[in-house]
Order: sequence, then structure tokens, then C-alpha cells
Amino acid sequence: MAKEKTLTTLTFIQELFQFGAYKRTQGRVARQVTCATVWVTFALGAWRMWVMLGAGSSYRYYAAGTLLAIGLWLGYRLVNIPQFADFLIAVEAEMNKVSWPSQAELIRSSIVVIFVIFALAAVLFGFDVVWRSLFVLIGVRPG
Repeated sequence: MAKEKTLTTLTFIQELFQFGAYKRTQGRVARQVTCATVWVTFALGAWRMWVMLGAGSSYRYYAAGTLLAIGLWLGYRLVNIPQFADFLIAVEAEMNKVSWPSQAELIRSSIVVIFVIFALAAVLFGFDVVWRSLFVLIGVRPG
């Protein structure tokens, strides 16, 4: 079997404190979206922390700012860890192979799905009415 690289805690911490970018030109879209998602998550967490600490707290700016700074750095470094970056590069390569539907095909498919949903809702409503009437008729459910 091939020797696999494992990401231990020590190598993870070492990766967090490096400054270079791993395979900078590959998987750009997947890496940028992932990084932006981490940044938005930490920004919302920092904002929530700032709100929860309240106006009377003198250190709320420092706490929220520290959390935001850690999140920004972590998001940038996370997408440059070799194992994770290789995964994101592979994801983007697979997404490029997908054949996306045309607008007309998408509209036709959406109309079919909406029609089927309404048809199934009508059938279930009919079953409900029939079973309710049957149970009232035989006395299981009061009318």
C-alpha cells in the first residue's frame, strides 16, 4: 500500500503558522468560497460576541476583534493545508466535469417537479378525506 500522509496535531499547528500558499493557482474557486465561508462564520461569531458583551463592557471590542482576527487567519490557512487544499482542488475538478442543464431544460424540469408535488398533495388530501369519513362512519373517530 502507498504511504499516506496523515495530518497530526503537530503538523496542523505547524501549518497554521506558515505564510506560503499551497498550489496557489489550482482549485481557486473552491478554495475562495471555502475561505469566505469561514470568514463569514467567524465575522458573525465576532459580531454576536460584541452584541452579547453589551455596551457596558469595555473589552468587547478587543474580544470580538481578537476572535475576528483569529478567524480571518484560520480561514486563510485552512485552505492552504496540503491535505485539505488537495481535497478542494479535486472537488473543483469534479465540478468542472458536471454537465449543467440549459435554462429551458431547467424550467421544464422545475415545472414537472412543481406539478408532481401539487398532484401528490391532492392525492394525500383525498386519502385523508376518505379515511376520515370512513373512521367517522364506523365510529372510531367522533364526527
